[in-house]
Amino acid sequence: MKPVILAEKPSQAKAYADAFTTRKHDGYTEIQPCEIFPEGAYITWGVGHLVELKEPHAYNSSWKRWSLGSLPILPERYEFQVSQGKFKQFQIVKRLIKGTDRVINACDVDREGSNIFYSIYYMTGARNQLIQRLWINSLEADEVRKGFENLRDNKKDLQLYEEAKARQISDWLVGMNGSRMYTLLLQAKGIQEVFPIGRVQSPTVYLIYQRQREIETFVSEPFFEAEAIFTAANGTYKGKAKLKEPKRELIAEALNSRNITKRTPGTITSITHTDKRTPPPQLHSLSTLQATANRRWKASPATVLKTMQTLYEKKLVSYPRTDTRHITPSEFNYLVANIESYQKLIEQPFEVASRTPKKRYVDSSKVQEHYAIIPTKKIPTAAAIAKLDSLERNLYEEVVRTALAMFHRDYLYTETKVTTDVNGLPFFTTGKTERDKGWKELFAAPKIAKDTEESALPPLEHNETVQSEIGIKEGATQPPKPYTEGQLIAMMKTCGKLVEDQSETDILKEVEGLGTEATRSSIIETIKKHGYISVTKNIVSITDKGRVLCLAIEGSLLASPSMTAKWETYLKKIGNGEGTGQHFLGSVAKFIEKLLEDVPVQLEQQTIDIVLPPSQSSRKKSYSRTEVAPCPRCKTGNIIAHKNFYGCSSYKSGCKQTFPGTFLKKSLTVPQVRLLCTKGKTNTIKGFTSADGKKFDAALEYKEGKLELVFV
Repeated sequence: MKPVILAEKPSQAKAYADAFTTRKHDGYTEIQPCEIFPEGAYITWGVGHLVELKEPHAYNSSWKRWSLGSLPILPERYEFQVSQGKFKQFQIVKRLIKGTDRVINACDVDREGSNIFYSIYYMTGARNQLIQRLWINSLEADEVRKGFENLRDNKKDLQLYEEAKARQISDWLVGMNGSRMYTLLLQAKGIQEVFPIGRVQSPTVYLIYQRQREIETFVSEPFFEAEAIFTAANGTYKGKAKLKEPKRELIAEALNSRNITKRTPGTITSITHTDKRTPPPQLHSLSTLQATANRRWKASPATVLKTMQTLYEKKLVSYPRTDTRHITPSEFNYLVANIESYQKLIEQPFEVASRTPKKRYVDSSKVQEHYAIIPTKKIPTAAAIAKLDSLERNLYEEVVRTALAMFHRDYLYTETKVTTDVNGLPFFTTGKTERDKGWKELFAAPKIAKDTEESALPPLEHNETVQSEIGIKEGATQPPKPYTEGQLIAMMKTCGKLVEDQSETDILKEVEGLGTEATRSSIIETIKKHGYISVTKNIVSITDKGRVLCLAIEGSLLASPSMTAKWETYLKKIGNGEGTGQHFLGSVAKFIEKLLEDVPVQLEQQTIDIVLPPSQSSRKKSYSRTEVAPCPRCKTGNIIAHKNFYGCSSYKSGCKQTFPGTFLKKSLTVPQVRLLCTKGKTNTIKGFTSADGKKFDAALEYKEGKLELVFV
């Protein structure tokens, strides 16, 4: 029988087909008999996720309508369905897979690729075939053929699938339950908007909100410093004393106490020269490349990933969704062999400093699923380079230059530190003299802020007397800077630094923060799409809708990156065969039940006075009414929240149970009415107003269809 090769998408399938002699068919390609496949083979493909989780109402019709009374949504078992519009391709895949005894998983070599493959495979109903795994990092024809000659078994692949499936279901559970709960509870507060909740996206939004709040609440304070411009025999240089005070007069007093005037001469008491070197940068992972591209060309992380995927499919770079910055000796050997070709490509020849691998770049122990992003053996022609768009060319050259840099010389410079004494007050100066540009000649010089630039100093002599121009410089403390999109990637990866609890910091460091290398850019796009953040000229800002979300989740686990990090820790255990999806999803269910118990009380106490504009308040009709709880009178209907009151859904059948929207000039919230329906009594409610205008606090009790005040 001919084996069936399942690729993740058509472009990937085409790259595999390019390595063989093939014949095209509708929805699949046939490989002609060859040494690797003596009987030939079929290549077919998904279109991303051919299969997806069913919607809540497929399990329970009461879950179709958004209502608090129907939560939590926790199916006993999780079922999948063919994605809308993809049935035809699924049928082709199903027919081919059921007609063979060997299936090769050739989807992307990561957890998501494993998830896509097995979701499709199990949906076909096929059983008992031999399943093998193609594991390659390049789509070059020789690498593809080598990969098919050395297929892996599917033991690790199955573990990665179990991990990815558990993550997919947990995200579905948090999204379905959290989104409905927060949307309905906020609607009860008069905020008519849909608030999607996500295990990773919600804490990400909250971290952005925290930074913006730091900026907004920052109080700038003035400070004053003593600075000088010194004139020596061979030139001028600047110096700064270690005097920093909140008032100008305090600096003036410090200078006067030493009899220092504007022109008091100084003496050079110390000159030290230290030779320093900076090694070439490490190779790129996806996140470092995204940060670099955002800084240099203002490209969004999502655009960088999409462009790198295109370059990967053009066989110019290795697999882009990698989190490592190292390669193995195998990759190093082909890079060494192609140094001169890469140099010619960027038109920058240089003398190779070393052809010996260094641990900074070449370390097999640091390479797990994928190695760093590097150029492939394929050297594009000038015509091929010309066909690349500007970002493709910039990113490709960045990858080539970074790979070449490890064969270049270190950047060498001399740091000079000078101490100039003025009547007993030392002024300090640091200068920098470049000795060898080294690897930096491969890259355009970055713009350096004036206040951080260390310029070369003129020739100076020890004990030399210098003329002075001493002044008091005024400055002001500055707030933190808002994030750029590129910095968001780094923030998500290193957010453990923002957590105070050391044990949680360690967990975040172990799992590398929020999201994964492959998902962080899509998370940023998702929170943009939901209207929680906006990006203007590469600066990320929280929107009013984002503020409402953050005020709502403040104090809950959904605002903390630690919660998702702990989940990621266990998910990795599943991927290593040390944990089970069943145990993990059981913990997620308890988390959701805890949220449903705590959040209504938290939100009841939270004041949110942000008014969203009408464009953000458009809501679907089916979400306009909120189911609060089962009716305490008829037991068959549900109490529904209307604009000005709460009433039973079975009123047409004769149930007259209602609750006022306002009682003694105090609005009754959904959580309070739910307590009346389920417990018969609320907690103490603050702010009732008596007939004579006096404010008082009391609980409400439901008795025989009516409300009574209970004073505690």
